[in-house]
Amino acid sequence: MPFSNEHQTVDAFQISVTPFTKVGLYHDFYSNAVHHFEIAEAHSELAVQANMSIATHAKLMLAEEARPAAMSRVKEALRGGRTYDFILESRFVDVSPETWHLAVDATQGEEDMWQCALRLMRFVHAFVKYQPSSTSVHTHMRQVLAQRTGVCQDYAHVMLGLCRTLKIPALYVSGDLDTETASATHAWVEVYIPGAGWQALDPTHNCIPGDTYVKIGVGRDYADVPPVSGTYKGTTERTMNVNVQIQRME
Repeated sequence: MPFSNEHQTVDAFQISVTPFTKVGLYHDFYSNAVHHFEIAEAHSELAVQANMSIATHAKLMLAEEARPAAMSRVKEALRGGRTYDFILESRFVDVSPETWHLAVDATQGEEDMWQCALRLMRFVHAFVKYQPSSTSVHTHMRQVLAQRTGVCQDYAHVMLGLCRTLKIPALYVSGDLDTETASATHAWVEVYIPGAGWQALDPTHNCIPGDTYVKIGVGRDYADVPPVSGTYKGTTERTMNVNVQIQRME
C-alpha cells in the first residue's frame, strides 16, 4: 500500500489473497505498510492482488540549478529526518574506499550537496548500461560496478553507495512508474538535503521524478522493501509472475 503524503494521496486500496485467508496490517520501522498472512493448507497456486486509486500532486522539488546546502552541512543532515541508517553500508550497498574514490571523482570541485547528488545521478546513468536480465534482485552493487550493466534497482544501489560514501543520506524507494509505452515496478533514490528535506532522483532515467511515479515503500536497499517476501515450504519447481497495470484517470 503506497504512502499518503504531500506528493500523493491513496483514495482507495484493496488487497486480496487466493487461497482465501485473513490479512493483517502493520507499519514497519520505516513506516511502510506491511500486509501479512499465513496459508497452512496445501495449495498449487498463490495469488496476491492489490487494487488502488491514487492521486499524485505537483511536487515542490528543488530545481536542478538550486544550491541549497553546502557539503560542509553534511553533519547537520544527520541530525534530522532519521537519516543515520541511510549513510551506512547495507545488504546490497557498498561504502568501500573504492566506491568513495568513484564518488569523489564524479563530484570533484562541487561544494553543494544537491549538486553533488545530481552529479552522482548523471554519473551512474552514464556508467551503467540498462540491460534486462543481466542481474537479479539479489545482485550486489559491487557486481554491477564490475560488469557495468543492470536494471533499475541496480542503478539505485550504485547511487546509494556513492552518496553514502560522501555522507549524503540516501534511501531506496520502491514504487510504480507509468510511461507512454509501459507500466512497471520501479526503483529510485531520495537524498536528504538540509533545509529542503528528502528529494527524489531517478538514476535509471537521469531525471527528477514527477507525477507519473507512485512511491510504495522505502528502506536502506531492496532487501528492506521487496514486493513479496516470506517463508515457503514445498516443491522447488515453481515460478513467479508479476504484472502491473496503471490506468490514468482524468
